[in-house]
Amino acid sequence: MTSNMRSPRPPANVPTRRAMVTGLAATLLLGVSPRAIAAVEDQPGTFRPREVVDNGHRFFGSMSRGLAQLVEEATRRWGEPNGYVLGQEASGAIVGGVRYGEGTLYTRNAGKRRVYWQGPSIGFDVGGDGDRTMMLIYNLPSVADLYRRFGGIDGSAYFVGGLGMTAVTADNVVVVPIRTGVGARLGINVGYLKFTDKPTWNPF
Repeated sequence: MTSNMRSPRPPANVPTRRAMVTGLAATLLLGVSPRAIAAVEDQPGTFRPREVVDNGHRFFGSMSRGLAQLVEEATRRWGEPNGYVLGQEASGAIVGGVRYGEGTLYTRNAGKRRVYWQGPSIGFDVGGDGDRTMMLIYNLPSVADLYRRFGGIDGSAYFVGGLGMTAVTADNVVVVPIRTGVGARLGINVGYLKFTDKPTWNPF
């Protein structure tokens, strides 16, 4: 007597044995772990200098004179950024100063994220200002790696026209703020920037 019973099919959301074996074989052939593959897929791609300059011209408007030269210099030093921030900030100083800012982080693979930054500084200036700011970001493994403190790089100040460029770093990640007008004056200060995913009044 022949049985008409068939083995049950696995649910649609459960991978078949063949799919699991195929995926494992591909992983072994590539010589990397699934976690490493996922990490690579999450890393943002880079932005061409021309694209950065075009977006910067629209953002800074009439104050964008010299932007192309600054981006060219940043590209020469650090290559193509894999993220950038467009935002605004305010700062004040009487020898010791403080800076607060907020903007939007743009990446290829992780989309857009709202970010905030703040930090103390020590330098030779007095006063306050508010600026539009573009920040070029290099070697960022993931968005989460932006949320920490970045210290200044000695001798990184660079000025063209109405814009000033400095650089701060943490591990291998480099953040290059480009600021308009008198906002560049704090580029000569010693300090750091702390990035967060939520606003805070604590600059430390």
